[in-house]
Amino acid sequence: ACHTCKMILADQRFGSELVTKKGKVYVFDDVNCMLSFYNSPEFDPFSLAYTLVVDYEHPAQFLNAGHVFFIKSDAIRSPMDSRVAAFETYDRALAFKRAKGGILLGWAEVTTQFK
Repeated sequence: ACHTCKMILADQRFGSELVTKKGKVYVFDDVNCMLSFYNSPEFDPFSLAYTLVVDYEHPAQFLNAGHVFFIKSDAIRSPMDSRVAAFETYDRALAFKRAKGGILLGWAEVTTQFK
């Protein structure tokens, strides 16, 4: 279940995780749930070791959030309506954007979307 909203992880294309330096893993069903928790007083950002997101096209693959490309689009139906999907490469993100529309974002831009 998602640490923030407690929903069962229904769509693996949108999962994300925060992993602390001590190895504690917080699991989320959508990037906005992860950022909501990250920005809350409950989480110590100095304890963070990894910020991981699932590759939209390869749901079994976790990627470092700082090294991927995101598309925010009304065509994306994510569990908590962030409408954001992560792609491993710029080319794959751009292909999705051309086919479905939306805007291309980097991790820094995504983090400002859900404060």
